[in-house]
Amino acid sequence: MRKMAIYPGTFDPLSNGHLDVITRSADLFDEILVAVAQSSAKKPMFSLEDRVEMVKLATRNLANVKCVGFDNLLADFAKQNGVRFLVRGLRVVSDFEYEIQMGYANTSLNAELDTIYFMPSLENAFISSSIVRNILTHKGKISHIVPEEVFMYIKKKGMLCM
Repeated sequence: MRKMAIYPGTFDPLSNGHLDVITRSADLFDEILVAVAQSSAKKPMFSLEDRVEMVKLATRNLANVKCVGFDNLLADFAKQNGVRFLVRGLRVVSDFEYEIQMGYANTSLNAELDTIYFMPSLENAFISSSIVRNILTHKGKISHIVPEEVFMYIKKKGMLCM
């Protein structure tokens, strides 16, 4: 039986920290489904289509990684896709507090779900999508904190000063 996991998030945009977690979880599972949340409550900078495309571009060399958008409860999405494992990243203590709540909430909605937490590698520990968006908004350099494919996609969209 194939071991599948979902790595959910808004990925607004995908950062090197996200790609780090995707790459390492792809070593543990037969298939990783990167699930990009619509998340209109967060008012993303990029459209769902743009975010899905950036993830697909950055992970195209990882044969066991697929990417889709979704707009329903994660617990239901996991059940619909026959997935029992969620992958989440933890950078700081506040991430842990939030993620453990979400993990328990998801399990209360779908008792089959288990959540596995990854810490990003040290060089990516400070990166969050919020930081990327803030730098991007102020026309700063982001090429060192996002995958090259994401940087080129954003550049093509005309959102960079360089």
